[in-house]
Amino acid sequence: RTATTAGTSSSPANPDGREPVPGRLDRAGSIGVHMSAEDDHPYPSVPTRVDLPATERALLDRWERQRTFERSIENRADAPEYVFNDGPPFANGLPHYGHLLTGYVKDVIPRYRTMRGYKVERNFGWDCHGLPAEMQTEQELGVSGRVAITDFGIDRFNDACRTSVMRYTREWERYVTRQARWVDFVNDYKTMDLDYMESVIWAFKQLWDKGLVYEAYRVMPYSWGAETPLSNFEIRLDDATRPRQDPALTVAFVVDPDASTSLPEPLAGAPGEVEVWAWTTTPWTLPSNLALAVGPEVDYVVVEVTDGPRAGRRVVLGANAVARYERELGEEHRVVATLPGSALAEVRYRPMFPYFEGHADSFRVLVDEFVSDDDGTGVVHMAPGFGEDDQRVCEAAGIELVVPVDDSGRFTREVRDYEGQNVFDANPQIIRDLKERGTVVRHDTYDHNYPHCWRTDTPIIYKAVSSWYVEVTAIRDRLVELNQQINWIPSHVRDGQFGKWLEGARDWSISRNRFWGSPIPVWRSDDPEYPRLDVYGSLDEIERDFGVRPDDLHRPTVDELVRPNPDDPTGRSTMRRVPEVFDCWFESGSMPFAQAHYPFENAEWVEAHVPADFIVEYIAQTRGWFYTQ
Repeated sequence: RTATTAGTSSSPANPDGREPVPGRLDRAGSIGVHMSAEDDHPYPSVPTRVDLPATERALLDRWERQRTFERSIENRADAPEYVFNDGPPFANGLPHYGHLLTGYVKDVIPRYRTMRGYKVERNFGWDCHGLPAEMQTEQELGVSGRVAITDFGIDRFNDACRTSVMRYTREWERYVTRQARWVDFVNDYKTMDLDYMESVIWAFKQLWDKGLVYEAYRVMPYSWGAETPLSNFEIRLDDATRPRQDPALTVAFVVDPDASTSLPEPLAGAPGEVEVWAWTTTPWTLPSNLALAVGPEVDYVVVEVTDGPRAGRRVVLGANAVARYERELGEEHRVVATLPGSALAEVRYRPMFPYFEGHADSFRVLVDEFVSDDDGTGVVHMAPGFGEDDQRVCEAAGIELVVPVDDSGRFTREVRDYEGQNVFDANPQIIRDLKERGTVVRHDTYDHNYPHCWRTDTPIIYKAVSSWYVEVTAIRDRLVELNQQINWIPSHVRDGQFGKWLEGARDWSISRNRFWGSPIPVWRSDDPEYPRLDVYGSLDEIERDFGVRPDDLHRPTVDELVRPNPDDPTGRSTMRRVPEVFDCWFESGSMPFAQAHYPFENAEWVEAHVPADFIVEYIAQTRGWFYTQ
């Protein structure tokens, strides 16, 4: 036979049709090889094009037929273990290149450790609960929002979530296997399994018993698209924070001399109205304004305006802000006084909108260290229902917050002129109304990075809601300390992206006002005259008090567990579960022990194998799964 890389007899490489000399270069520079038909060891017939996918499939078939992966674990039964934890993807979508990329690392390191003699189990896992599953189900069913889902039926909605969430498991298995990754899909874990969920509520009970869980009504990131609060780290995932244009208004609040018990002399002796200018990038919060804030050490000036539309008035703003407002103050403006922010405390002003004009202790200037005059006017407009600092400062001053925005981000009837409008859609109308009244000093467009909901892609708002928190701040120093024991690759992540995140970690909102998830295991008396709170950490504890052992911890089954309040001698009040479910990140972060149904099973194994020897995910999970573990 003849095997050659030279051309045919008519090719330029062999124009005279002669056989090439064995072992020598032909005219085209290729090596020609001659073999006789009698040769005992001829070369196999090789196709001109190699079918690499066929070669790979043949290898995968051989691995499956010979149980190569399973045997690599079975034949190391007595070997030391190398523990690998696999982060759970959402199963209601197909894998993308990011999953495949990290999948290679998840395969290479365990193979290497196996070759070094370790037993390396690799159990796949599924993140089944949370917004990804609910958002897809809403689209499929054509129902959206808390009211619509409740009317549709929580049981029907969650049944649809349960069906939808594992839709692509076969495709995931095919993709992962096709990339030659060895992983156990048979002994996988699912966050929606009863055993897993029991471990999750056990973890909550442990935190509760340690005094690390509390309920609070506070301002936090809120997704009006998903109608639920979000954690601070969720608004920093991937590209959740990205450029956005918003209107920026400088508005004038008019000092009320009759309501102010005492005014600094430059204000008391003013010949005309005195205005305090404030700057905001959220005009939709102005109808909820209840106070203004200044910095105690910041210098403020009283400027007399002598020309333009505001002639005859005096204006209060930060000394460093005057240069930014030269045009609005007019060419002939004159600074008549300079005073510290502390001198402006308790100055009263007239409400900009009438909706809350009778609200107690409101419409006065407060003083707090968080205020600076680095941008804007050096005066902050305070709507305590929609700002974290606003809430803190106003509550300290005895001002109760108001929240005239509903779950879907629309104004309620309290703000009658904009009732039913989404707050972002209402911005233009609010601005027009204020301009007609002469309240707007300047209207700009503000380009800034703004957080969006990671699942609905809607811009978030900050809104006061009730939520359950883990008091991370109480254990933050310990987190920082333990992080030093982790071998991060690349090494700069330890003290950089992850370390700095831990140093600034805040209390974690772990509850969601949603439907498909593990339940917050708290039952509360429905009569505040007979208060009682019960927290459960196991099915045994639930069965002990309710006489029923649940075979499903999902809503609405778990919500139907009620009992008389033992602390109510009248027998009329009832213990009912709070409506929230867990943040799905709380569940995935519980994976190291919940996958083994700890502490109800496998306690000895878990205590000997936690923490893991190796985990890997992409960099943004430093604020996600790495952190929640």
